[in-house]
Amino acid sequence: MLLTELLHPGILQALAGAGHGARVLLADGHYPACTATGPRARTVHLNLAPGLLDVTTVLDVLLRALPVESAHVMVPPEEEPEPPAIGEYRSMLTSVPVETLGRFEFYDAARSPDLALAIVTADTRTYANLLLTIGVRAEGTLRTR
Repeated sequence: MLLTELLHPGILQALAGAGHGARVLLADGHYPACTATGPRARTVHLNLAPGLLDVTTVLDVLLRALPVESAHVMVPPEEEPEPPAIGEYRSMLTSVPVETLGRFEFYDAARSPDLALAIVTADTRTYANLLLTIGVRAEGTLRTR
């Protein structure tokens, strides 16, 4: 049995193969995961039914499993207000920069060969997509035998 609360075998496998600078996409239920992900990314579907698992919940678990260097969010056109999901992400990612990208720029970023993992959630909120860049493990956080 693992000592981490992250137990999903597909997510663990993809993260084990990813390193510093690799990216992880947390996609809402509206995201075109078949056409807007990197060529080497593993896609994990956690979207059993609308609303059962959202991006915020997945982010909460991932933040305890890996270091995050930076993040990007998808934002609506300028005349529309910032979606509430983005405020949640900013409050959870206080120690890393959270940058904004328009819809098509976000798709281009997620199509990067650096995308190691795409997690498709059942989040029904609009513009609830989040792109994380994996950081470096802090000195002294690795336990040796």
